Amino acid sequence: MPASPEIRKAIREGSWIRKMFEEGALLKAKEGPENVFDFTLGNPFGDPPPPLARELARLAANPPPDLHKYMPNAGFLEVRQRVAEDLQGSTGLPFSPGLIVMTVGAAGALNVALRAILSPGDEVIVIAPYFVEYLFYVRNAGGVPVVAQSAGDFQLDLEAIRTAITGRTKALFLNTPNNPTGAVYPADSLRGLSRVLAEGEERTGGPIYVLSDEPYRKIVYPGAAFSPPAASLRNTLVAYSHSKDLNLPGERIGYLAVSPRAADAAELADACVFCNRVLGFVNAPSLMQRAVAGFQGIDADLSVYRRNREMLVATLLESGFSVVPPGGAFYLFPQSPVKDEMKFVAAAREENVLVVPGSGFGRKGHFRVAYCVDPETVERSLPAWKRLGSRFFGRKGGRG
Repeated sequence: MPASPEIRKAIREGSWIRKMFEEGALLKAKEGPENVFDFTLGNPFGDPPPPLARELARLAANPPPDLHKYMPNAGFLEVRQRVAEDLQGSTGLPFSPGLIVMTVGAAGALNVALRAILSPGDEVIVIAPYFVEYLFYVRNAGGVPVVAQSAGDFQLDLEAIRTAITGRTKALFLNTPNNPTGAVYPADSLRGLSRVLAEGEERTGGPIYVLSDEPYRKIVYPGAAFSPPAASLRNTLVAYSHSKDLNLPGERIGYLAVSPRAADAAELADACVFCNRVLGFVNAPSLMQRAVAGFQGIDADLSVYRRNREMLVATLLESGFSVVPPGGAFYLFPQSPVKDEMKFVAAAREENVLVVPGSGFGRKGHFRVAYCVDPETVERSLPAWKRLGSRFFGRKGGRG
């Protein structure tokens, strides 16, 4: 067999998101796209902001002399300067261009960071529910993922994290706002996490790095506030992507930033630059680096996400579902009305509602709803959600 046993196993375990998305494509071909309510993939709604579109057109028509040339593996200096200035403003820390690596999205940033800090057998704590690829990223770098569950409301369970720390712990994934739950971790929780990690570092004798995955940090709703982990946690590496704030998921542009407070920050940044090259990324796309440079401080448009969130949360609660309203991102993670969420996922499919089972995110008995879709799709789906409520809870609009 040409594929390694490890990869064959990974494919079998593969991403539920992609599986359900592909199933949705078949269902749309059969039923018609207007009759299928696809909540599987976190594709941001809408096009990039018009000023960014104009900047792309300008660069394509009048490219700088170095636009399509090789560059420093960390990326263009002037672009990294813009990123550093933005991080200085949001965190209050003295980020510099030398601590920034432009990357192929946040996924590229995380893989670069893990390869830079991990030795074979090092452990990385992953808080569940988690983004489905994290476990594979850790294994890519020879690490061992250690899963710590979050609390029932998806906030940090500091005791679970404390218990997960061993003598081999090298890093911890932090994702706020969270995919798949939309949970936003407040500053008090991050300060508590800082104390837990400091205790752990005393036991391990070395730094425990925090891989702060922040692609949704600009998608936060009233009542919640994004607190930059780097402001509270010393050994932080920030992974960012412009996929969600500028609606550019297909362009794969982001960055990795090493906190100036991190242990051996300069050496670590050099290691990340090296890994960016030898992992095959070489450098982030040059055109997109130039294009996003002037858009570091732009706010994301939340209007559609807020409307969809409000419609779905209200309908699900009225129909009997248990759901924690998300503070950010564009996902719901309701509890399945039956213990085996695969049975609910199958029932939802009968209503042409496509969702992703929670087991793929490390939390069984739940399902994920990605509501980054056209509001008309959400509106048309509401009767189907109500029928599901009636089917599982005995009466429309509430628990039986």
